[in-house]
Amino acid sequence: MAALILAHFLLAACAGPLVGRLGPRAFLVLAVPPVVTVGWAAFQWGTAAGGGSVTWSLAWLPAYDVWLALRLDALALLMVLLAAGVGALVLVYCVRYFDAGTPMLGRFAGNLLAFAGAMLGLVLADDLVVLYVFWELTTVFSYLLIGHGSERKQNRRSALQALTVTTLGGLAMLVGFLMLGQAAGTYRVSELVAHPPTPSTAVSVAVVLVLVGALSKSAIWPFSMWLPNAMAAPTPVSAYLHAAAMVKAGVYLVARLAPAFADAPPWRPMLLVLGSVTMLLGGWRALRLNDLKLVLAYGTVSQLGFLTVLAGAGNRDAALAAAVMILAHALFKAPLFLVTGIVDHATGTRDLRRLSGVGRALPWVAGTACVAGASMAALPPLLGFAGKEAAFEALLHGGTADRWVLAATTVGSALTCAYTLRFLWGAFARKPGLADTPARRVDVAFLGAPALLAVACLVLGPGVPWLNGLLGAYADTFPAPAHPYELALWHGFGTALLLSAAAWAGGVALFVLRGPVVRLSRRVAWPTADRMFGLGLLGLERLALQVTGFFQRGSVSVYLATVLLVLFGGQLAVLVVDEPWTGAAPPRLWDSPVQGGVALLTCAAALLCLPVRRRMKVVVLAGLTGYGTALLFVVHGAPDLALTQFCVETVSLLVFVLVLRRMPVYFQETISRRRLLMRVPLALVAAAVVGTAMWVVAAARTADPAGGALVRATAEHGVKDVVATILVEYRAWDTLGESAVLAVAAVGVTSLIYLHRRTGPAEGIETLLVPGTAEAPTAPAGPAAPTAPTAPAGPTAWSYGSRFVTRGPVAEDTAPERTWLAAGGTLAPEYRSVVFEVVARLVFHPILVLSVYLLLCAENLPGGGFVAGLVAGLAMMARYLAGGRHELADAAPGHPGLLTGLGLLLSASVAIVGLVDGTVLHAFSYEGRLPVVGHFHLGTPVLFDTGVYLLVLGVVLDIVRALGARVDRQIEHAARAAHGEAGR
Repeated sequence: MAALILAHFLLAACAGPLVGRLGPRAFLVLAVPPVVTVGWAAFQWGTAAGGGSVTWSLAWLPAYDVWLALRLDALALLMVLLAAGVGALVLVYCVRYFDAGTPMLGRFAGNLLAFAGAMLGLVLADDLVVLYVFWELTTVFSYLLIGHGSERKQNRRSALQALTVTTLGGLAMLVGFLMLGQAAGTYRVSELVAHPPTPSTAVSVAVVLVLVGALSKSAIWPFSMWLPNAMAAPTPVSAYLHAAAMVKAGVYLVARLAPAFADAPPWRPMLLVLGSVTMLLGGWRALRLNDLKLVLAYGTVSQLGFLTVLAGAGNRDAALAAAVMILAHALFKAPLFLVTGIVDHATGTRDLRRLSGVGRALPWVAGTACVAGASMAALPPLLGFAGKEAAFEALLHGGTADRWVLAATTVGSALTCAYTLRFLWGAFARKPGLADTPARRVDVAFLGAPALLAVACLVLGPGVPWLNGLLGAYADTFPAPAHPYELALWHGFGTALLLSAAAWAGGVALFVLRGPVVRLSRRVAWPTADRMFGLGLLGLERLALQVTGFFQRGSVSVYLATVLLVLFGGQLAVLVVDEPWTGAAPPRLWDSPVQGGVALLTCAAALLCLPVRRRMKVVVLAGLTGYGTALLFVVHGAPDLALTQFCVETVSLLVFVLVLRRMPVYFQETISRRRLLMRVPLALVAAAVVGTAMWVVAAARTADPAGGALVRATAEHGVKDVVATILVEYRAWDTLGESAVLAVAAVGVTSLIYLHRRTGPAEGIETLLVPGTAEAPTAPAGPAAPTAPTAPAGPTAWSYGSRFVTRGPVAEDTAPERTWLAAGGTLAPEYRSVVFEVVARLVFHPILVLSVYLLLCAENLPGGGFVAGLVAGLAMMARYLAGGRHELADAAPGHPGLLTGLGLLLSASVAIVGLVDGTVLHAFSYEGRLPVVGHFHLGTPVLFDTGVYLLVLGVVLDIVRALGARVDRQIEHAARAAHGEAGR
């Protein structure tokens, strides 16, 4: 089973190249997995019909009782045959439906086959969580299929509407699944149905939430607006998703859970009422539409309401009727949609007011549609008639609620008969006063798929007793009545047949009086659900704008104050109500006076930020608070944390400085004395609340600290640094995830800020050489003499000094000039610090060596890949600050993204290598001796940490390149423009 599902997705991934090579004929290749699935399901018929099942499972989250579990029983087999069988025929139909030049055909083909795989997984899933995963996969793929042809606004809007409605329902259903799983003690669907949880309010709420998801998926009122709009999709999508597969998912879920929850208080009222209303509203709306697909779409909505009523009735005979009607509906509605596509291709229109005489031009197409339509109208001897008779008989022998539903079903059947006649008459009949519509010839291959489905309706009508074994196996999961119903084409004259005759007569009367009926329908029509949905979205958008305008006033301080007030209000409420400090150990002010002194200085630096108006002063004071925190770590005996804090604070401070170059010196917001006096108490209250909360959290500990166990475990590995071992071994998953987040955030933010191409070349000093002076003069034989680099050809950001600079005469000197930085000549004299250049050049390589040392010594001494990467980044930043962007390009000529990608790839590769021992991120180590080095210890955590080192270094370089070098280019362009205007 799992292999069949996987085959769908794997071949779907290859759909693009297949379509590119074979054109529409690639759909024949894509139909292979569904065909194989049909063959496998047919082979399992005997097992399922005998009440048995085929199961497969794989542990996923065993600690939470979540398994990748699949199960094939009678109901699942029925749905597999529909999803795979109709899916295969639709794929074959696509060979003739699409032309070779259809845009994005490969993407469409892949999405269609992937949807078939997701639907197959949905009906086979035996775990609630797995079922939800496949449920949402069908939602995503249906969104992509409905939105095919996204250049049209209607397709985009319809896809978004379907995604919104079904996703919201799916989220509600997920909550219901979790509640049911917790109440039952298992997430296995088969166990949940066999042993349902004890009835309670929580279970009733869970049932309602699950039904909301099911009803939204099957377009039951009030969620029915998305299905008719989804007709903007190509006809194969309508025939498969909206007739045989996706819309059946909700009905399937109701049928699957009905044996366990049919007696739950909200079950029957919710399903019987909403199903009946949907059946009547959908059928009535279909009587006044002129688009053939819309007639079928609203007819589908009506039929889904009928199926929901039968599946939710909660008795054995109704379940049997629901199963046979699920089969019948797929077999007659899918060919009708496919025939509509053929008519549209042959005539160029689906408007029944413009179609006339098509039946004479396309007799075989009309015959196929008439057979399928007769089954939809429940005429004998077709399968639809046998299913409708079973439904009438099941509802006849029910209670009072079932009798009311029977009346609604009879009226709904009359409406079904009426819109079936309207469809057939509109598509194929010759209309007075309207010339025959020209129609192109339709070949057998195009008609084959709908014709085969229509023949199935005709064959399975008399052959419906063959289905008693399979469908009866599902129906027998309900309590057996005294006289169980058996499927048969003819049960003699009785009340059920009389109701069928009344429905036929009513349908014919509605069709004959179609003119007055259409006028009456339009006169009493309420606002459509689609319009209400649009108005609801518009109102929500306006409300969001009003709320945003009220709170988002452009003041960062107001935002922060609002967040803090809400946070602290909640914290204070919890502290006052629960009194968690009761019995807690009293807090200590400090372990040593030095801690108190550092803390006071840190708090003083934070408070000094409040009245300051210069941005740079605020940045420096905020940096002092970070350095004060690092000193607290030092005093408390946490050198790893202190080192990390020092490095992070230094990098952050430098990044702030780079950003502030393009911002005003002073804050634009004017702070009055009254507002300043309000900020100080708020800051003090914030500090007091956070401090109290931290004390309460620490004092609430009841378990023994884990530090001792971690120290012992670290010693067993032969290393000493507990913090580094935690980061690269015990919690390596967290480190890998955080590294990926850091890389994505840095790449995304730096790209979005300036919207520049990240693959641009690094501009080194060689790109600025004056043409003709790039070559060094020929040196005499012997030791090479140092030569000064050639002056740059153009001005750079740091070479713009005073507007008018008076320079003294230059003395003749044959001695070569000593330069410390490659790009030192690009700097204006007043911006140049020789001391800084010398220091930057002298400490650059030692800092890089120090970073490597911090990386390699992390197992036994403070350090690690993160800190080492920051230290190496600081070395690069020193070169940039001393010599500008060209100096940075000379120091790091490669692209930062290469380092980031290599680091992430290396860490992920180490994680995957752990699978050799059966566990991701399993640590391997090796000890040996080298002639010069002596004893050494090498472990995969070091390689993992090396990946973190490269990633952090790449991120720092990327930030400096974006916020530093990129800003330099802007300054250069502005300066050139200003000099150009001054020259004119």
